[in-house]
Amino acid sequence: MIKYVSLLLLCALFFVQNSWAKDYDFVVAKDGSGQFTTVQAAIDAVPSFRKETTTIFIKKGIYKEKIILSVPKQHIKLVGEDVSATILTFDDYAQRKNLFGEDIGTSGSASFYCLGDNFTAENISFENSAGPVGQAVALWVAADKATFINCRFLGFQDTLYTYGKGARQLYVHCYIEGTVDYIFGSSTAWFEGCELHCKNSGYITAASTPETSSFGYIFNNCTITGSPDVQTFYLGRPWRPYAKVVFMHSSIPAFISKAGWDNWGKASNEQTAFFAEYHNTGAGALSQSRVKWAKQLSTQEAENISLTAVFGDWQVDLPSADHAHLR
Repeated sequence: MIKYVSLLLLCALFFVQNSWAKDYDFVVAKDGSGQFTTVQAAIDAVPSFRKETTTIFIKKGIYKEKIILSVPKQHIKLVGEDVSATILTFDDYAQRKNLFGEDIGTSGSASFYCLGDNFTAENISFENSAGPVGQAVALWVAADKATFINCRFLGFQDTLYTYGKGARQLYVHCYIEGTVDYIFGSSTAWFEGCELHCKNSGYITAASTPETSSFGYIFNNCTITGSPDVQTFYLGRPWRPYAKVVFMHSSIPAFISKAGWDNWGKASNEQTAFFAEYHNTGAGALSQSRVKWAKQLSTQEAENISLTAVFGDWQVDLPSADHAHLR
């Protein structure tokens, strides 16, 4: 009887392992139960410029690695076992010195670099654990057609750096936290159903949208929340001229400044920035004290902002049918 039970257990274990093998190309596990114990090793194993999707499953664990997904590593999909327990982290920050005694800078501080196009991440936490020490990037993403679903971006100043000029990125049901300029950069990015969590005081966005880009950041159906010590926050300020940010159908709390937006100390930015809102709710929405150079969209203008208009020939698949109205 004992031998029979043992045989059944072995068969079940074999079935589970082979089921995973069918669902995922590689498995990363700190306990050695996968093909790799580090995320970087799994990424390095993917053939350069592969045309098909390579799916990498990452088991629960804290993976302290400075990870680089380079340009040739394309069509890679990372799937975490549990968003709150699958954590990719590092603790660099802008003022840390390199071996020549120079500051590594904001770009050098990132925990994860994503450059390969057609990247997808699901159920993963991207973290910079340096703490409140100035600029410390959790994710630096320059990839085009990059999608993040149910992910967390954890840090303080400059948490999420959407670096790629002209790059298109989609964030769905994600959690993003920080203080000053915690979502910043030049990419075109759509944030759908995300939680933006404000810590202390600062600015949610610092877009540097190129003049040639029709869209910068679009926040749709998002919720802004705050930590217990939250003070005054702004929806955004223009890191460069021609910054573009829109908040639509989102919940804006009272700690958002009545002015809403800041010009970064440059009156000239008011002539080029496109900061707009439409049908938001909450105590911080539709303030009569908004800066005069910000815009309240008309219904027609808002309807012209769609996934198709923003992303062009990139046909994205949102994870549930209830978002069909965005297509």
